[in-house]
Amino acid sequence: MTTDLRFPVGRFTYECPYSAEEREDLIRQIEKAPEELRAAYQALPRGGLDTPYRPGGWTARQVIHHVPESHMNSYLRFKFAMTEQEPTIKPYDEAVWAVQPDVASTPPEVSLDLLDALHRRWVAFLRTLKEDDWKRTFRHPQMGVVTLDRTLGLYAWHGRHHVAHLRQIGAPRTT
Repeated sequence: MTTDLRFPVGRFTYECPYSAEEREDLIRQIEKAPEELRAAYQALPRGGLDTPYRPGGWTARQVIHHVPESHMNSYLRFKFAMTEQEPTIKPYDEAVWAVQPDVASTPPEVSLDLLDALHRRWVAFLRTLKEDDWKRTFRHPQMGVVTLDRTLGLYAWHGRHHVAHLRQIGAPRTT
């Protein structure tokens, strides 16, 4: 844990390809993310759903709806990378998505259920990938060419990152 409220589990880093054991650990983290996000949601204090996790940050409600939206995009990026030769993916503006009217009107349980189903499907898919598959790539218009190996690490981190955001709500602030 860090003292930076924006990055409570630290910033994502990727140094080199993961080993098979490291990948399995990352897949397990993705597998557990829905359960951990749901538990963090259920532990929110009264009024916590519409409380930002830090000054100027998203509310718990926005975070809960953001995670499955982001992970759906990642799942599709994996599928495109496995079925096309270095496809160019479509990025999206997460901040604009976070303020769409459905975010305020959709119960968090809907997105939590979506995340659970999505991750069951995604994990089943991830466990079918072979060693060479992790080298497959997609092209992100801003980030350039990205491997599936790096993307796996990024999304295992992403789940932990946002669970930690929810856990910050109601926690005593040290800064």
